[in-house]
Amino acid sequence: MKAMSESNSKVGNSTVWFLFIMLFFLHQDLWWWDDARLVLGFLPIGLAYHAIFSIACSGLGWLAIKFAWPSELEAFAEERK
Repeated sequence: MKAMSESNSKVGNSTVWFLFIMLFFLHQDLWWWDDARLVLGFLPIGLAYHAIFSIACSGLGWLAIKFAWPSELEAFAEERK
């Protein structure tokens, strides 16, 4: 069981890092800077992009906690109680 969680942690950790780097580069949204289009008739497209980007970042945070969080930290915290 321990070996299975360690392998899942390595895969999860690699996936989280890959997504983090991808989001890091997608954050530099040079393609929307000169675009004056509106989304839903009132929201500038650059702001709409960053709203969706923020949701993606919160999803990445959830994935990091769910799949890449070191179980040793949880065990240590439980021992201290």
